[in-house]
Amino acid sequence: MGSIIRSAGMRGFRDVVEQFGGDAEALAAQYRVPIEAIDSDDILVSDIAMAKLLEGAARDLPCPDLGLRISAYQDIGILGPLAVAVQNSPTVGAALECASQFLFLHSPVLRFTIVPDPEGRPGDVGLCYGSSEGPPPRQATDAILAFAHRMIRFLVDGPYGLHSVHLSHLPKAPAARYTEFFGADVRFGQAASLLRVPRSLLDRPLAGVDATLREIALDYLHSHFPEPGRVVAPQVRNAIDRMLGTSPPRIDSAARLLGMHARTMQRRLAAESTTFEALLDDARRDAALRLLTRTDLPLQQVAGLVGLSEQSALTRCVRRWCGTTPRAVRALGQVRAG
Repeated sequence: MGSIIRSAGMRGFRDVVEQFGGDAEALAAQYRVPIEAIDSDDILVSDIAMAKLLEGAARDLPCPDLGLRISAYQDIGILGPLAVAVQNSPTVGAALECASQFLFLHSPVLRFTIVPDPEGRPGDVGLCYGSSEGPPPRQATDAILAFAHRMIRFLVDGPYGLHSVHLSHLPKAPAARYTEFFGADVRFGQAASLLRVPRSLLDRPLAGVDATLREIALDYLHSHFPEPGRVVAPQVRNAIDRMLGTSPPRIDSAARLLGMHARTMQRRLAAESTTFEALLDDARRDAALRLLTRTDLPLQQVAGLVGLSEQSALTRCVRRWCGTTPRAVRALGQVRAG
């Protein structure tokens, strides 16, 4: 059974395909990946469709090292708000733990674990990235592990003591290409895909970190994404926030922003124990209370900015949310501000 993944994992796909004379948009359409996903980080895409696209493109171009090439266009920024918390962690181990805790924001099936060294060396460990639903296909595996390698190099600003790389698949590209990319011995057909590193790497301090920035980022992540199982709901809420005040907040519009069908979105929200209507109501409440307590905008304008057609509708909603009127909420806000 498939899951979803943020389209940030596609960053660089268009560039690599065009270098080989291919048509990125035609390939995306062929494998049923939303075309906008190849140029945007925040479209939700079927991980199966994305994996098929990578495998198909690697075969058809041909470009057997597609996953490695794509990773060269990806930096820690593809992790979104998680990147701030990761790169401001005190040590490499804390950064990896933070990435592991919130990796579900990128995909609910991606996992990061620290495992005993598969070659039995007591001073080493394996940094294992993969899927909870089994080993990803070849190109996806290459892209995931290549990104992990580049992220750690970025965090420590250079080599980090990588001993060797284990990959669960057999290579299509020459083995020397992998050795050149990782700068270490690469072994294929292994039980798991991982990076073998000294255990001491986990205690290595990171330079130039800002503890305050990290706490702000973690507070944001905990408040906006509190449950690993709720992946689609925060994305839908963000889409609603973007629509409020600019366009009617309809379910089909939100689904289109996220690159999925409305019925698919409804099913995924139901699996996360919520609905589009509930998320819309929450977004309207937060926006209305903010506008009422922090601005002097007329109530009719506040109603319009939260997607309500009439001031009377705003009054009914505020009574339901707060048990009082919009004017009373505004007055209370002014008293508190004073």
